[in-house]
Amino acid sequence: MAAKKGPARERGGFKASRHGGATTEAKRASASGNKAEQKRAAEQRESRSHKVGTKAVSSFLRGKKIDPRKLDGTETVVQLVDGAFQSYNSGRLREGCQLFTELMLGKDVTVGMTLTGALTPAGLGMSTIIPLMEAGFVDWIISTGANLYHDTHFGLGLSMHRGNPTASDTVLREEGVVRIYDVFFDYDVLLSTDAFFRKIIRAPEFQRSMSSAEFHHLCGKYLVEREKALGIPQKSLLAAAYRCGVPIYTSSPGDSSIGMNVAALALEGGTCLIDPNQDVNETASIVLHAKRNGGESAILIAGGGSPKNFALQTEPQIQEVLGIDEKGHDYFLQITDARPDTGGLSGATPAEAVSWGKIDPDKLPDAVVCYLDSTIALPILTSYALAKRKPRKLKRLYDKRAAMMKTLRNEFAKANS
Repeated sequence: MAAKKGPARERGGFKASRHGGATTEAKRASASGNKAEQKRAAEQRESRSHKVGTKAVSSFLRGKKIDPRKLDGTETVVQLVDGAFQSYNSGRLREGCQLFTELMLGKDVTVGMTLTGALTPAGLGMSTIIPLMEAGFVDWIISTGANLYHDTHFGLGLSMHRGNPTASDTVLREEGVVRIYDVFFDYDVLLSTDAFFRKIIRAPEFQRSMSSAEFHHLCGKYLVEREKALGIPQKSLLAAAYRCGVPIYTSSPGDSSIGMNVAALALEGGTCLIDPNQDVNETASIVLHAKRNGGESAILIAGGGSPKNFALQTEPQIQEVLGIDEKGHDYFLQITDARPDTGGLSGATPAEAVSWGKIDPDKLPDAVVCYLDSTIALPILTSYALAKRKPRKLKRLYDKRAAMMKTLRNEFAKANS
């Protein structure tokens, strides 16, 4: 027996109540509705009043109206971001700035930061990262070794210069000039920095196995002394991290000139060893300790790559590998120019990270991805945060590493007893 046919649906394939098929005055226009009726209704509204259109009733139309004031040159960074950054990537940066200042900088939130790309050669260490650390806005860092190596140039009084990226590299080589796109510096900058690292790493306190945080803490101590001797006003982020008690890790110790010099000294009998096992467990302990003490964990990602994964893998290490009950990081803010559809970690979204246990699914609304160059976004974010929030008390996590590791060991023992 053939089934009885129900009433024909209106064009668009949706229920009439969803696109204005109802006969009440409250019906709304929709792209799936009757076009002739909608056209006549709009013309009738226009003929009755200069005020046209209908009252927005959809839940999707509850966002703030786009109605920025004219820029006149007197606006602050906060006014610029909140007022002029309305949509597209500027809108995501506004959302990121607001997420960072309103939620991530809460009193009991531990903020980790990752650094990828040549940020310190462009001066971002001095202009943004040091101010964030000194204000208590960044509590621990994972960086490429290259960023820390090039940061050291400034602490040694060596100079980097603006340059023209179209200059002939053959001529630059003949002139003894090295470039990172449009950052130019003398080849002797590399030689002098290498000599500094080899000199300090030969010291007895380096002759042991240690985490990269311990290694960088010792390097920072020597850079503080060098800055004082040269009369340099705090230009190195390694030195600033030493003063602020901010632990700095690197996910690939051998993938930089610092690691290359450590390896070279091993050939002459040096016993300095950066132990990645300690790094994996120490970074996991930072996150677990924050959670177990009534706090939350936030990650600020500049770029992507290995440092991003190393920061986010703390949760799978806690949950999947150590077997400790946990949910994932609470807040996620990434600045990247990588696409998600290529499958690379640099472009992976926070939603994808949920499936790995890296991000707490309940906190997914508190996650923002800004598709921007970090050299543009970070100075704006830093200025915005410093204007909106008072400095937080320094957590000095470097000094708490033993206590945090004790928490991790105790939780691991409970989960696996």
